[in-house]
Amino acid sequence: MAIGAAKLRLLLVALLTEANQAVTVERLMARLWGDQPPRGARNTLQNYVLRLRRTLDCAADGTPVLTHPRGYVITVDADALDLHRFTALALQGRTALQEGRAASAAQLLREALALWRGEPLSDLPADLLRDVVPALDEQRLDALELRIDAELMLGRAFDVLPELRALIGAHPLRERFWAQRMLALARCERQGEALECYREVARVLADELGVTPGTELRRLHQRLLAAAPDLGEASGGAAAARPRATGNLPVEMTTFIGREAQLAEVRAVLASARVVTLTGVGGVGKTRLALRAAAELEPAFPDGVRLADLAPLTGPELLDRAVAEALGVRDHSARPVVDTIVDHLRDQRLLVVLDNCEHLVDDLAALVLRMARAAPGLRVLATSRQRLGIPGEHVLTVPSLTVPGADRPVPLQRTDTTRGAEDGTADRSEAVRLFVDRAVAAAPAFRIGSRNRGAIAQLCRRLDGIPLAIELAAVRLSTMTVDEILERLDDRFRLLSVPYGHPVTRYQLTLRGVVDWSHDLCTQRERLLWSRLSVFSGGFDLEAAEAVCGGEGIAREDVLNLLAGLVNKSIVTVNSSGDRARYSLLETIRQYGLQRLREQDGATKLRLRHADHYRRVAARAGDEWCGPGEVDWLIRLRTELPNFRTALGFCATRRDRVEAGTEIAVSLARTRFWFFNSTLGEGRHWLERLVGLNTDAPRALTAGGLAMRAWVALCQGDNPSAEAFLTACRTMAGELPGGADAGAGVAPPLTFIEGAHAMLVRGDPCSAALLTEARDQFLAAGQKGDAHMATMLWAMAEAFLGDRPSARTALDAYAADAADSGAEWARTWVQWCAGLFELRHGTAARSPAHLREALGRQRAIGDSWGPVWGVETLAWAMAATGHPAQSARLLGAAHRLRQDTGVALIGLRPFHDAHTTTEHRVRQALGAQAYEAAWSEGASARDSVRLALDAPDRGDGEETGRRR
Repeated sequence: MAIGAAKLRLLLVALLTEANQAVTVERLMARLWGDQPPRGARNTLQNYVLRLRRTLDCAADGTPVLTHPRGYVITVDADALDLHRFTALALQGRTALQEGRAASAAQLLREALALWRGEPLSDLPADLLRDVVPALDEQRLDALELRIDAELMLGRAFDVLPELRALIGAHPLRERFWAQRMLALARCERQGEALECYREVARVLADELGVTPGTELRRLHQRLLAAAPDLGEASGGAAAARPRATGNLPVEMTTFIGREAQLAEVRAVLASARVVTLTGVGGVGKTRLALRAAAELEPAFPDGVRLADLAPLTGPELLDRAVAEALGVRDHSARPVVDTIVDHLRDQRLLVVLDNCEHLVDDLAALVLRMARAAPGLRVLATSRQRLGIPGEHVLTVPSLTVPGADRPVPLQRTDTTRGAEDGTADRSEAVRLFVDRAVAAAPAFRIGSRNRGAIAQLCRRLDGIPLAIELAAVRLSTMTVDEILERLDDRFRLLSVPYGHPVTRYQLTLRGVVDWSHDLCTQRERLLWSRLSVFSGGFDLEAAEAVCGGEGIAREDVLNLLAGLVNKSIVTVNSSGDRARYSLLETIRQYGLQRLREQDGATKLRLRHADHYRRVAARAGDEWCGPGEVDWLIRLRTELPNFRTALGFCATRRDRVEAGTEIAVSLARTRFWFFNSTLGEGRHWLERLVGLNTDAPRALTAGGLAMRAWVALCQGDNPSAEAFLTACRTMAGELPGGADAGAGVAPPLTFIEGAHAMLVRGDPCSAALLTEARDQFLAAGQKGDAHMATMLWAMAEAFLGDRPSARTALDAYAADAADSGAEWARTWVQWCAGLFELRHGTAARSPAHLREALGRQRAIGDSWGPVWGVETLAWAMAATGHPAQSARLLGAAHRLRQDTGVALIGLRPFHDAHTTTEHRVRQALGAQAYEAAWSEGASARDSVRLALDAPDRGDGEETGRRR
């Protein structure tokens, strides 16, 4: 497949080099533009992703190039990439060589190297791939060294000499090739040339680097001088595999579940990185992942894999000795232990696993840095809730297990771990698989079936997919059911402890023990911030953390640094893929912080601050709506929905906060957020619950709440409720001295809802005059966004109920307002109104282009409300332009969208009349049977909007011909 644009090739390479793993937006931008991305780089990146999907002919959901909360991910099968096949073959070849199977090793390594077709990524800018190309080259050269080792073991010294001469010419500082050439010359009985070879490499290293040859070359040189008898043996010498060293990894006692993607990532990173640290919240499975990865990598390390568990250490005094003991170092001299460790490691190719490092980070970092600098063959894999912070460290965050219903960035392979469970579902999440496996061990009669499957899924979600919590919950099944565990999960720290036996670890076998350990690692102010952050739901940004948590012991300007400390200690997670960094706490961590906050008697005060902050956010969004930042606001509000829900719920329970809650609900309605987010029913719920509870609230706020409540009911097609709410609006207007006109800020929303009701319920042409009046009133009150909404409805009213000149005037006015505002959502509705105008007053054939333009833009910004009407109106246009079968499909698709959003057309007279007319026309054209078939096809489509965007405006003579 040819991909002409260099940026698209770069994007594809950036995704494929980290295939099946989420690549952040920042990382992709760095790949495409380096350290100085241009303005608008995020939008440009988004466009490149769309172009790449089109080039790759991706499915409707984007597969294999998927959007992920952290950025983007490309999903590939295990054998789809040459890079993955090369890595697997090279590892198999290395293992075979370690085991003395030289012929098999040579064949595997030749297959691996045959996958290379020249220099890697040579057609792309090298400066943007500084860390990729050298790592790939290193892997290839390592495989070449191994293959030549295998050839030497097979007695093919003469055959590899020409190749080694060329490799030395290309890589004169790579000592391993020199050593292999010296050995090959010796085996061809050319000892003099072998000795000259040593003198030459010594001269090159001295001239270029100012160093002497390494240990392997020096030892080989000494053996040449001593005429060691084994130099001529094909099975011996430096090229032969060294005896496999024994390690001290513990044997696994339970089944290892899932983690395929993380294991692959650890293996890939350790191929090039010297120090890798696995971080993550306590109990997430860092140790288990590290031990499994180390066991799989053990054949690649001739000197073995050694584990040092640092959990028992209470201080740094015995750190050096603990590591030395784990490495098997025995030294009784008076010299420092660290010197002994360094000498022991200097010439070894060894993987060291340092487990549970978080309480010794500073001292351990110094030790690891010294070890790594002295031992080029050393690899370190550490587990810690806090990164070591040394040069060259590569940090991998271990995520929770995948849970049912959550986004999974990589496909999971099916693994049968249920031991008799009845479910058998191939795509069961990792968390459920772990729970079932441990449940059967704790309660042999346990089975997963239709009665408890939902409860198990809910339990795994509420436990955040944390393996330790899931295992502790499974143990409880010996005396409880899943439903009973769920009922008591609010007290999870008491519930999730082993009910029998003796504690054997620092965790004391409880979930609380794990989190207590993390709490103890924090400073006093970090602990205070942790407890305050627990008032947030679903995450928060820096602005919110500073506003809610600053003060009384934490200066506002110190929140950022304290937050960074909690991120480094794996208490808080951060997602920087968007324009604003987003922080969050796992629910288990949040519940712990909330308990601490209650112990400090600070919960109510923080709830008040939280509600006040989100009141200000909602008010600002309402005031700035219908402007250049409109889409950004809608996306931000969607992200903050859990916090708005928490604030609204809190305000609804306190009489002194009802006004604040009402303001939040009304402000969100003014932004049309509830529409945009397809949560119209929830918006109505909060308006009904809060509006009118506080009789002392400002009249303008109450009027806005009453009008918005009626507006939502109107849009749902719920005319009886809309009439009742409208009556309340009229009553309020009548109570004002001199009528609604006398109330500043009260008249605009009441006039607007009268006009909307007249158009949508009665189909009254007089609605246009009311809506223009409301528009003028909103503008006079400085409410630009609300004026825009009145203008939009005016344009609709004229298109449905007016004549061509009046409809044209309203459309032009609306288009001008939208253009001046710079609001993207507004521009999508201008396109929709233009399509409606052409359909009813202009040239019907021009209508579909406008409607599809609106649909495409709404889809791009994540609007869930606009497409409900766009697909329906496109169906009318298809019928009017002679495409009845396509119209029937779109009518079915629109019906599906209305079901999803809870809208009833019957209460929206202009829409209902147009729908009925279209349905009648299409049924007449197709006949009942063909109509039902096409309608059902549209209603069952997985992606209604994609169906509308992709379907051609083809003729339907074949279908109508069959009817005739």
